[in-house]
Amino acid sequence: MTQKTVLIIDDEPDIRELLEITISRMGLHTESVGCVSDAIALLQQNTIQLCLTDIKLPDGSGLDVVHHIQQHCSETAVAVLTAYGSTELAVEALKAGAFDFINKPVSIEQLRNLIKTALQLESSSATTIDSSRNTRLLGETDVISRLRQQITKLARSQAPVYISGESGSGKEVVARMIHANGPRRNAPFVPVNCGAIPDELVESEFFGHVKGSFTGAYGDKEGLFEAANGGTLFLDEVADLPLNMQVKLLRAIQEKAVRRIGSNEEIAVDVRILSATHRDLSREVASEHFRSDLFYRINVIEVAVPSLRQRISDIPLLANFMLEKIASEWGIPAPRLSEDALNALSSYPFPGNVRELENIIERAATLCDDEIITAKDLSLPASNSSVNPDKHADHLSAAIGDVEGYLASIEQNIINAALKAQQGNKTESAKLLGLTFRQFRYKLKKYNLD
Repeated sequence: MTQKTVLIIDDEPDIRELLEITISRMGLHTESVGCVSDAIALLQQNTIQLCLTDIKLPDGSGLDVVHHIQQHCSETAVAVLTAYGSTELAVEALKAGAFDFINKPVSIEQLRNLIKTALQLESSSATTIDSSRNTRLLGETDVISRLRQQITKLARSQAPVYISGESGSGKEVVARMIHANGPRRNAPFVPVNCGAIPDELVESEFFGHVKGSFTGAYGDKEGLFEAANGGTLFLDEVADLPLNMQVKLLRAIQEKAVRRIGSNEEIAVDVRILSATHRDLSREVASEHFRSDLFYRINVIEVAVPSLRQRISDIPLLANFMLEKIASEWGIPAPRLSEDALNALSSYPFPGNVRELENIIERAATLCDDEIITAKDLSLPASNSSVNPDKHADHLSAAIGDVEGYLASIEQNIINAALKAQQGNKTESAKLLGLTFRQFRYKLKKYNLD
């Protein structure tokens, strides 16, 4: 088996020697140079599996090396060495196509983890894995094809990815596909809904705690970062994190280490961060509800997941897949959608996106007769366009003198309707309304519905 080669680019001989010794002990061949021109010459003459480059070099920048590799030998993974605290340069390198970065002085453990992960890229499939139930992105529209291509590229990187999109559009599916197609695919994928964790437990959930560190800490507990070590941590609804926790999260991401509550010992963690929210995160930053430094750290690359309204022609494919899945799970013949049902689905705006479509299809499969789903079986809510304009006058008269009270009564009715539709399940009711669990719980308390 051919020995894999790592190219080291640094103008300091002592650092090159240290890296050569460490990497050679991993059974790898090393080449080392001190400038950009020598590095490019070596890359042109040899097959290099991984390149480690300093940012500041005598005849240019490590970014020049990153750009060259992206253009001429994209199969080579490249990571950058940055001076401590040079986060901006590291982020710039990641955006340019670098696999990852590591701070100087170099941590031997972090270096080994980076090299192992980078060299696993070669065994990653060149085509997007899209087969399992949790990593399926169905669709034939152009927006979905472009999204799959983007996922394939992002899977090769370790750059933090921010996944934006409406509630129910499939942000977690995209996160799982990025993980499943990358070198960490055999390691844990740990999803966490940041809005569903009570404020007083957030730090313990993320970083863990030691026995006796606070009332109720009856034993040592591993945090989410440790649980995801070697794999991917998916921060869903990241905009709901309390501000004080955002500071600690930023430090954990930058230092690649966590400290359990009540402990003085730091634990090194090797975790890729993917995050998502249905909110406009830049607007949250502008309103000072989200820290700008954390925003720029997790939003190195943004992926926009299209709404179902942006890919209407995919609805029949999605609906039929859902019916096949229901038939398999329930042990029944797969129901068929009638022409009027397909037309009704294609005309409906789907504010809840794919998740709402799945709920509608499951309900229709229960209500239909003779394995044929009609438009009536879908029980689609009336769209706003069908509302009689004269009713606006009724709303106005009811709101005169107390618009806040009138709007509150409408909100209460909607919450009660959602709870009824989901058989009292608060988590599913929150999802149905596009709210986080924390937001939904707050509204329940506000209206004494809890």
